Amino acid sequence: MVRNPPLKRAAVPSTARILLITGVSSGLGRAFATAALDAGHTVIGTVRKDADAQAFTALSPELAHARILDVTDDQAVFAVVDEVEKTVGPIDVLIANAGYGLEGTFEETPLADLRAQFDVNVFGAASTVQAVLPFMRERRRGHILAVTSMGGLAGFAGVSAYCGSKYALEGILESVGKEVTAFGIHVTAIEPGSFRTDWAGRSMTRVPRTIPDYDNLFEPIRAARHQADGRQLGDPAHAAAAVLHILDTPDPPAHLVLGSDALRLVRAGRDAVDRDLNTWEGLARSTDFVQEDDARK
Repeated sequence: MVRNPPLKRAAVPSTARILLITGVSSGLGRAFATAALDAGHTVIGTVRKDADAQAFTALSPELAHARILDVTDDQAVFAVVDEVEKTVGPIDVLIANAGYGLEGTFEETPLADLRAQFDVNVFGAASTVQAVLPFMRERRRGHILAVTSMGGLAGFAGVSAYCGSKYALEGILESVGKEVTAFGIHVTAIEPGSFRTDWAGRSMTRVPRTIPDYDNLFEPIRAARHQADGRQLGDPAHAAAAVLHILDTPDPPAHLVLGSDALRLVRAGRDAVDRDLNTWEGLARSTDFVQEDDARK
């Protein structure tokens, strides 16, 4: 049984970093971790199962260190970060990746499922960010990254709970970035499009259909997602290379959109917001208090 054993402090090359990455058992988290290990970085990867911990450690016995963690357990998150700082070394980079997709129309989604989605995708990431911040702030350096989604910048029918959780995380990250920039800490939201991972397959939680009125809208969406699974444009290895690239830039982006599909769909979403701003600008301005000079005109 792998139970988060104490580790000897790793011998870290001066040019290498220590990364904490949540959710490394598969998908983008595994790709990020593998690329970082290949580059000579030390990676502490969190997983949920003993078997996944053993498989992760086997990737690089010298540099890969597994931690079993449920990111919805706030106390456990803080304890793991504190233990890593003491036994492995200072965490230079956090990639809060753990999360999952929830498919279903909003009306058909039980509120308990919506809360569970936010518990992992929002509060799980938030607790991890809060746990590393005191150490990074004291050292006056660090890079916090979290995986949101193109669905955190543009909403899509059929994944309202998922998009809602990612929008919430986007808002937190953007605000935190403005709070900690004076401490030498960078904050980046990673917004992937469709990548060839298990996200749309076995990792997707699907809400049972109950309302026939949504059949015409939703059934084609669900069928298209099934058909596209395994054929997505995005290459996880290329995403990992892009993330490692910005770690070496002096002014990393606050938003890192990954994938040509994400670029297209996020831009379309932003264009729609701009159209509303332009169309309703006069109404928006009409809600201000009338200034005395304006009232005399």
